[in-house]
Amino acid sequence: MSAAVLRPVSESDAAACADVHAACFDKSWPAADIGALLSHPASLACAAERDGRLVGFVLAWAAGGESEILTLAVDPAVRRGGFGRALMTAAMELARAAGAAEMMLEVDADNTAAVALYAGLGFAQVGRRPGYYAVAGGAARDALVLRRPLLDT
Repeated sequence: MSAAVLRPVSESDAAACADVHAACFDKSWPAADIGALLSHPASLACAAERDGRLVGFVLAWAAGGESEILTLAVDPAVRRGGFGRALMTAAMELARAAGAAEMMLEVDADNTAAVALYAGLGFAQVGRRPGYYAVAGGAARDALVLRRPLLDT
């Protein structure tokens, strides 16, 4: 098994991204929606590929000096291998290069692994959205709103 390679994401990757997204989230995004987001001029995206297969991706926006992570998905079969951290680091670098001074994101408050990943990357909680994530057959879960400066102050 080879090491992961980070590479840009293209619209032709939309179906593979949708497959990874579906493995990660109850309410996943279809390939058409991911393709539309990838085609937007403000989008930033990076994929992690291993053995020729897309195993994770991050999709973000950068505009007006700000950036936002729209989604980060890593195939559950390869989690805890550093892919999420590598993808987030790449997204921050892309956003910085696009002129963003800060990055925002929302994360399920109950997703302790993701919350720890973001905290380890310097994100801090700046808000909370009660009942933001709908759960099939269960109570909606809160989203934490996190922020991280991207430029040295």
